[in-house]
Amino acid sequence: MSSSLEIVQLEGWRGTSRFVEAAWRVHDQPASSGWIPPLRIVVRDGLDRRGNPFYKQAERALFIAKRDGRAVGRVAAIENRRHNDHHDDRVGFFGFFDCRDDQEAASGLFERAEEWLGDRGLTSVRGPVSPSMNHECGVLVEGFELPPVIMTPWNPSYYDSLIEGAGYLRAKDLLGYHLPAGDAVPDRVRRLAERKLQRSRLVFREWDFGAMKEMARDAFDLYCEAWDGNWGFVPPSWEEFWHLAKDLKSVLHPEFTFVAELDGKNVGFIMIARDMNRVLRRIPSGRLWPLNIARLLFGLPKILSGRIILLGIRPEYRNRGFFPLFALEIARRAQQIGAEGAEASWILEDNESLTAPLEGMDLEPYKRWRIYEKVLEKVPGHSP
Repeated sequence: MSSSLEIVQLEGWRGTSRFVEAAWRVHDQPASSGWIPPLRIVVRDGLDRRGNPFYKQAERALFIAKRDGRAVGRVAAIENRRHNDHHDDRVGFFGFFDCRDDQEAASGLFERAEEWLGDRGLTSVRGPVSPSMNHECGVLVEGFELPPVIMTPWNPSYYDSLIEGAGYLRAKDLLGYHLPAGDAVPDRVRRLAERKLQRSRLVFREWDFGAMKEMARDAFDLYCEAWDGNWGFVPPSWEEFWHLAKDLKSVLHPEFTFVAELDGKNVGFIMIARDMNRVLRRIPSGRLWPLNIARLLFGLPKILSGRIILLGIRPEYRNRGFFPLFALEIARRAQQIGAEGAEASWILEDNESLTAPLEGMDLEPYKRWRIYEKVLEKVPGHSP
């Protein structure tokens, strides 16, 4: 069996195309029935060393595993210099991981990725992050029966065993909650939030999409301040943030992208994206052919469910009970348009400033993703 396995490093535009295509080869199986093919152009953007500003301070290498000429797995090795400068460490990353239930192939992919990272003087490997914690990350370990929502990974249940079988250990879990719409909010929570809102003088203001860049600049400053100190967080450059914001503009719901102001000061913001996966199910190729573009243009406005992709509250306001007010405002707006609620996800398991108020609303995690880490053997010629 091992004689037919080949691990290949891919280079250039064609190599990137083969790497992207490998995901479709891996998920062409019953075990991947819950996988929703992404848009290929989006995956390519996450790998684009020329066009994506992330790679101004990062590098990556792409590997695929082949058996008898057929791709059975893939992984990217990523050096994020911005992360290591910010945290003063030597962590490498793996991302864009997909694999058949084939431990030999998975271990072979990780060995090549670890070798590439070790040669660059990195002392541990963490992932999956694709390509950073500001993008898609984690392996689904709970909630396989639930459909994945926009920008969240879904994978077969055996991924956890493959990664642990390659010597990786759990580093951190990320949680997902479902925020119900309108009348599904418990009465006692609603009453408490309404009284708090009256006393707090907090007001919500929708984004002006006609001044997208100015609104994004305010959100960028608040995002960096609000998330600073969170495990694994690295403040993106403004160029990175704006690159992401421009891509998200088409899926952001205008009624669910708003800021919170207190006495004229911006103290928090929220962005909810329409669950584009509901349309992507009908685009199995992931290619933006004319018919598929039409499906997106006509399908997206009809989607009444979404995901909170960004939420920020300034640190000095976190202990003032404002999060339930955000949740109540989401529920109120959802009820007005007949929306189905939203997913709040990738919440760090130990982020009590978010998990505590969610549990106070009688909500429990319904999905869980895992990030893993492995210490590398010391590389000759490199110091930790």
